[in-house]
Amino acid sequence: MKLFLSAGEPSGDLHGSNLIHAILAKQPDARITVLGGDRMRAAGAELLYPLADLAVMGLRNVVRHLPTFYHIGDLAVRHIRKQKPDAVVMIDYPGFHLALAKRLRDLNVPTYFFVPPQLWAWRQGRVRTVRKYFTGVLTALPFEDEWYRERGVKTQYIGHPYFDELAQQQLDPAFLAQERAKSGTRVAILPGSRNGEVAANAQMMLAAAQKIHTGRPNTRFLVAAFNAAQAHVVRAIVPSGLPVEVHVGRTPEVIELAEACIAVSGSVSLELMYRAKPAVIVYRVGAVAAWTLSKIIKVRYMSLPNLLLNEELYPELSGSRYTPADIAGHILGWLNDPVRHAVAVNRLVELRARAAVPGACDRAAAFLLGSVESVQVRHVA
Repeated sequence: MKLFLSAGEPSGDLHGSNLIHAILAKQPDARITVLGGDRMRAAGAELLYPLADLAVMGLRNVVRHLPTFYHIGDLAVRHIRKQKPDAVVMIDYPGFHLALAKRLRDLNVPTYFFVPPQLWAWRQGRVRTVRKYFTGVLTALPFEDEWYRERGVKTQYIGHPYFDELAQQQLDPAFLAQERAKSGTRVAILPGSRNGEVAANAQMMLAAAQKIHTGRPNTRFLVAAFNAAQAHVVRAIVPSGLPVEVHVGRTPEVIELAEACIAVSGSVSLELMYRAKPAVIVYRVGAVAAWTLSKIIKVRYMSLPNLLLNEELYPELSGSRYTPADIAGHILGWLNDPVRHAVAVNRLVELRARAAVPGACDRAAAFLLGSVESVQVRHVA
């Protein structure tokens, strides 16, 4: 059995690696080729191109990288045409994957979305492309499954694979003990995994940290950087005298240690929910981009826990007009009021019990292998 997987971001590389583990556990002789990253390769796949290293944000950056994207698409099409995999699985990253799916239509390869793009939030018209060029969508969220089905897309609800990763995480006890031995209240700063997110949000988050520290001088701040380059960027802009530690590869531990968090909007909000941490969700964009997004966003909230609950459990600050004081106000509200903090934690624990169900990758692997076997049986018959 041959499969082709594609992921264009670090989170996709993570989910893809867990899916690969689940597939190989069920069918060890499966041959899997990927556009992805180091995690997918380490899981047992052949890496055709490190697409996950090319995660870009903003129209200008996308345009600048268009020749590279066309080249990667050509690589994928040539490989799929030659190797004829039994199925193609694409993980989020809609701009690239929707274009690739169109190019694969004439090759007659079953094509699925795993962790589909959040079209229900914006650019809903893209669902027509999904309906036309994808065999089916493996949905991650209950309301998402309903949304796609209502628009004529075949779906299989499997749950969110991020909960598979969270259930398997093993925190470093030595690091936790080392940090807990230090005095002070800990606040986590999570500036995102993309370079553009860090550039747009880190300075604002650190300015908020400065105001929090002014209000509570015993507070110290742990920044979770995705890689060493981003850690260098953050360290270079830390205000003088502010007690900040920047850690690479310590996101789970940093979240676990925190009394409250400041986080860029993204899948990390599910980890914050999983660890029951009160948080402010931010997403800084320019005035023009903020106006544009206000016209096209179709949902009330941008963080998944809020969407799951249909309530603003996590305060959300997006656009261009919010200030460091806005962020600091929410954090200080939790730190200065233990009852308010406890209420927020209890709400998160309740939501976690209802929504954070692991096993999505096993369910996805079983569905994909069953679908491939069904097609093979029909061809033999």
